[in-house]
Amino acid sequence: AMQHRAAVAETQFKLGVFIQTPHQAFSQALADGFEQACPELKHVKVHLHIEQVADLSPEAISERITAMGRHQDAMCVQAADHPMVAQAIDDLQKQGKPVVAIVSPLSASSHVSYVGLDSWKVGRTAAWAFEHLCRRPGKLAMFVGTHRFRCHDLFESGFRSYVREFMPERTLLDPLATYESDANARELTEKLLREHADLAGLYVSGGGIAGAIAALRDLDLRHQVLLVGHDVLPSTRSGLLDGRLALVIAHPYQAIAQAAIQVALRAREQGLEAAGQRVYVPFNLVTRENI
Repeated sequence: AMQHRAAVAETQFKLGVFIQTPHQAFSQALADGFEQACPELKHVKVHLHIEQVADLSPEAISERITAMGRHQDAMCVQAADHPMVAQAIDDLQKQGKPVVAIVSPLSASSHVSYVGLDSWKVGRTAAWAFEHLCRRPGKLAMFVGTHRFRCHDLFESGFRSYVREFMPERTLLDPLATYESDANARELTEKLLREHADLAGLYVSGGGIAGAIAALRDLDLRHQVLLVGHDVLPSTRSGLLDGRLALVIAHPYQAIAQAAIQVALRAREQGLEAAGQRVYVPFNLVTRENI
């Protein structure tokens, strides 16, 4: 029995974590979440291999996922959706190596589990904030990171559906893509302010929040444009503290990592029948008062 218990205590599990985002602070926070989640598992020794990749080209990404997957028991992947990426995931799952999409859902013909936020609810919650906090009449604008991340499309559809339902008097401008760049976000914010004197609110749902904050800071329009963003990072922390940023909707990195590891372990043990799970982790709402 003692030997058996020792054997149970020593299950080895090689887990690859692939994080694709040019947004360095976010990918580091997510990687740290996995590092912190691992020691908390009983009976399993998780060997983590984490790669953070800033390249957004689907060719490079699908190649990296394939190469990494060769040496792992399972993979957690945060990546932009693309048929080449889907193919790489299908190939791994056919080899009995489950793939769990984290933060942003991924499509593949085999069932890919997803662990992250309910992105549609995130978008609706952002819109709820504008309904209750935005006193100035006028237009609302939205930035997405890139339309290739499926979560960004869901942020947008949730946001739109809420505005349609509860704020029909508000004009919602077409979303603009920052490609996760602060410089792009800054230019786009300045352009919005030039073209729409009645801009009342801006929702930054992807990377680039530091650029939007900088543009508003320069023009000192903080009392006019209500800003809502994502994730507690150095840029958003300072924006919250000085009042430029009203609300942040935040990923609980460690909780996402814990849930993703559990889903990967279950799928590895039970085969692909256990794949295709959806685990929604509750998000945090952060203001200057609870930072």
